[in-house]
Parts: sequence; C-alpha cells; structure tokens
Amino acid sequence: MNQRSAYNAMELMICCAARCLEDGKSVAVGTGVPCAAAMLAQRTTAPNLMICFEAGGVAPLLPTMPISVGDSRTFWRGLMATSMADVMETCQRGLIDYTFLGGAQIDAYGNLNSTMIGTDYRRPKTRLPGSGGANDLASLCWRILVVTKHDRRRFVEKLDFMTTPGYLTGPGAREAAGLPRDTGPYRVITDLAILGYHAQSKRMEVLSLHPGVALEQVQAHTGFPLGVAADVKETPPPTDTELRILREEVDPYRYVIGRAD
Repeated sequence: MNQRSAYNAMELMICCAARCLEDGKSVAVGTGVPCAAAMLAQRTTAPNLMICFEAGGVAPLLPTMPISVGDSRTFWRGLMATSMADVMETCQRGLIDYTFLGGAQIDAYGNLNSTMIGTDYRRPKTRLPGSGGANDLASLCWRILVVTKHDRRRFVEKLDFMTTPGYLTGPGAREAAGLPRDTGPYRVITDLAILGYHAQSKRMEVLSLHPGVALEQVQAHTGFPLGVAADVKETPPPTDTELRILREEVDPYRYVIGRAD
C-alpha cells in the first residue's frame, strides 16, 4: 500500500464533503472544514465550483487556507468583493446551491442547535455562539451539508434549542413555515458514515458506511432511530491524489486535517 493511503477521520470527511460538490455549482462556505472541502473540490472534480463567503468574497480561486470569512484570501482572483447583504440576497434569490452548516446538536430532521445547551435559555449549561448567518443560509440555499463527529451528544432526539431549520417536524413543514420548496438538508458526513434523508419521511438515514464501520456502531452513536437506505455502500477511501492535494496545497500546515475533532 502506498504510504499516502493512510488517512485520518478528518481527511476522510473532507474528501467525502468535496465529492458532494458538483462542477458548475455554487456553495456558501465558512472557514475550517467547509473551506477545505471546497478548495479540494475546486482542485479536483469541480474546477468551476463557485465559492462564496458570508463576508462578501464571491468566486475566489483560493490560494491558501483563509483564517476567517473576511480574510483577504477570500477575495483572491474573485469575481466580486461585495458585502454580507449582497451574499444573503444572492441566497434569497435562489442562486446558491449548497451551504455547509454545523452545530452542537442535530436531530433526525436535520434541525440544528448552535445557541445553547440546557433547558433554561436565560441560564443555560453552555452558551453557544448562536446563528450568525446559519438560519438564513439553511432557509434559502438549496442543499445543506453538515460535517461533524458522530456521537450521541450531537445526534439527539430533541434539540435543546432550534437555531437553524432542517425539515422542522417532517414532510411539508418547511413549506408550511414559508421556506422555499425543494430546499433543505442533503448530507451529513461524519467520522463513521454518510447520512442522507428519506425522500418521503424526511428523516435521516444511512447511505454509506466508512471502511471498517458496522451499521450497529453508527446506530449506537446516534440518539434516535436511523433509517437505512436500500443500497447501503462502503464509502470509497480518499485517493492518493485527493490526499496529496489536501495535504500539500489545501492545508499544508494541518490547521484542519490535524484536528482530532
């Protein structure tokens, strides 16, 4: 086996996320894992991917990993250096295909909590950063991607607080709330599996298992019953090309791929 073929969980998740981004599509990203995935996609299978940042950078050709959404590198060779208002308006007009989001908790319908842990909003156990632009992006972009570690503290039956809408309470709930039709959660990529959502029930289901992972292991790390797609596959591991580009061009200082979580 080529020495490069050894990879860690973070590298696998970034490669899986990059493969979700199609050539010619658009994606709203933040820093860290989403940015690494978009950079990898742009350098491999999606050279015409249009990346945009909440702070106003539109369609940059990222030279190196930016440290914030307002970093000057997020405008490098871009089409526009604009504002947050313009980027959010672009989402509102239905022109952004994908967005990456995260949170401390996610439920079976892809709703996210990034506000608080506990039962009392005024006196929570833990106060989290809050929405930022997450609610807007989840409400207005076509497909939501989440990359996260897989454990029962994050995958919960009931959120402590709903910051960001997924499919809300199930089929038809997004539309009833006034959100655009055919938008919503798309993939959840973890260190154990790739998850999607059942077309009718809108509940989370297992699409593929990472190498060496059993279905029972995924369920044991999830706080609610998971569906299982009819044709669950094994996730293809990162290729030598993906790993070389990720390690040498995207994240040579291991800001992201060196993280354990």
